[in-house]
Amino acid sequence: MQRKIADICATVLERVTPDRKKRAEIEILARKLEKKVSDVSKALGVDAVVRVEGSVAKDTWLSEEPDIDVFMRVPATIPRKSLGEVCLKVARKATEGAEQIERFAEHPYLEAIIDGVRVNIVPCYNVKRGEWLSATDRTPYHTDYVKKHLKASMHAEVRLLKKFMTGIGVYGAEIKVGGFSGYLCELLILHYKSFVETLKAFAKYKQRKVIDIEGYCRERENELQLLFIEPLVIIDPVDKGRNVASAVQPQKLYTFIAAARAFLENPRLTFFYPPKTTALTVKELKRELQQRGSAIVFVTFGNVNAVPDVLWGQLYKSQRSLHKLIELSDFKILRDTTWSDEKNLNVFLFELESYRIAPVKKHLGPPLERERECKDFLEKYIHNADVVSGPYVADGRLAVQLKRRYTDVCELLKEKLKDGGRNAGVAEKISQVLKNNFNVLVNEEIAEVYANNSKFAEFLTEFLSGKPKWLEAT
Repeated sequence: MQRKIADICATVLERVTPDRKKRAEIEILARKLEKKVSDVSKALGVDAVVRVEGSVAKDTWLSEEPDIDVFMRVPATIPRKSLGEVCLKVARKATEGAEQIERFAEHPYLEAIIDGVRVNIVPCYNVKRGEWLSATDRTPYHTDYVKKHLKASMHAEVRLLKKFMTGIGVYGAEIKVGGFSGYLCELLILHYKSFVETLKAFAKYKQRKVIDIEGYCRERENELQLLFIEPLVIIDPVDKGRNVASAVQPQKLYTFIAAARAFLENPRLTFFYPPKTTALTVKELKRELQQRGSAIVFVTFGNVNAVPDVLWGQLYKSQRSLHKLIELSDFKILRDTTWSDEKNLNVFLFELESYRIAPVKKHLGPPLERERECKDFLEKYIHNADVVSGPYVADGRLAVQLKRRYTDVCELLKEKLKDGGRNAGVAEKISQVLKNNFNVLVNEEIAEVYANNSKFAEFLTEFLSGKPKWLEAT
């Protein structure tokens, strides 16, 4: 098994390790951008220290998908509310002619595609360690820390870990993914020394894992539960009050744990390079939905005027609120998720045991020994128009049978969303779109949307399968 793992790792490294030519290309582009951003900053009167940060600076980038992060360290005298816009102006000018995408973390920054390479131009404050004014202020210190402590032999291990996480869908700290950041991968390798040892450690995960490389909390173990509530805690070596893994959603952590176990038991290249999804035909889709037995309800709507990171935050918030609304109305949700092409189509998806339920439900009251509560229960329901039967005594408790207000989840969603759904917890930007138009579809009613959007078709095909690709051949 060790030989098989070693052979797979060697194959992956051959693909993801930049060769001399690729290194030279990225190095030239990075320095060119660094100078361009610096020159534009001066021309626009912005006092900025410009430096390449991230995986390119630390030599942990993957040759297949290089990212160049150029950071502008500006004086603390620039107001916090102006930081993003001041630096966006510089970034737009420095990348004129390139495809530009405004993104948002704690503040706006610019992503550009130059010569096929994704470039991020990010603002931060030029402050001393520990005097952070924004989240990105730590990044230059992260770069320096990793460059100082990560041995050359560990760069390959970081690349393996990043590619593995990418293959199983847990890599990336952006809101859309909610997974592991590149810096987090580097810290895991610093701690465990290798890719395989990292997998072994997470394969044995129990309830909570804490990693404190610098030993900041060595004598404060009892305080950790109060300081950090997440199931995975990686104390930032440059900021002892920060958990580097705080952005990792539990589902992504548990996916990594399960995939680590599966790989160690049955290593395969598909963990790193999952096969492309072949979408079901429309005919196959309809047959699958008709035979499935459950009900899949879709809420579809159009373009939301928000940068991708804000969009995904609003989508996830709205999804959680609608999940709660549906469950409080007594519908049984099996799974739910959200999908977006970040342009013209957004979809909330709920798989339920049934989208219709009985018009009557049993509602249990207090045990008879709780005299005060029983009196209140009787006063509430003795003449209540929603009571179909009761109050009566059942197994030592009071009980009634009540009419349900909603027996069809589609009617529930249409009613609650027709005004935008703000009272149901829908986020503001999503609500603005829903006010104008949305559709609620059940099962094969999604066929037209499916047929007209290939990316959504791939997503729904994977959702219907339910099985992650790394389990396909297990």
